[in-house]
Amino acid sequence: MPRHSRNRRSISSLHHSRRGLAVTELAVCLPVLTIILLATIEACTMIFLQQSLSIATYEGARVALVQGANAGNVEAQCDLILNNREVSSATVTVTPDDFASTPPGEWIAVEASAPFSSNSLVGGWLFNGRTITARTEMMKER
Repeated sequence: MPRHSRNRRSISSLHHSRRGLAVTELAVCLPVLTIILLATIEACTMIFLQQSLSIATYEGARVALVQGANAGNVEAQCDLILNNREVSSATVTVTPDDFASTPPGEWIAVEASAPFSSNSLVGGWLFNGRTITARTEMMKER
């Protein structure tokens, strides 16, 4: 048998074994890469939820400082922002309830919280059971 034909056979079998090795590496690495990708998506979703709650409480606290505003106005503003950002199952608390009679120099606090599991894109498996909360306090000046 000529020498060059034997080399072709060994090169061909080597090529097939490398192809099998690549498939095996993919089978091992793909689940790990998928888990890393899903965990990254979950973490970004949690950051987005935290930011959405922070923005809503900030805007709600600004409404609370307007002359003649009440707790219903604050909750409506927070709900509007949270609905626009598609945050579900959020609760908004305003302290004190009757801030119209609150004297100047006192703090008005707006707190919003939402469960992460109902706002997750991937099912909430990484941060399951967590409730994300944001709070903003502003001083009443007049």
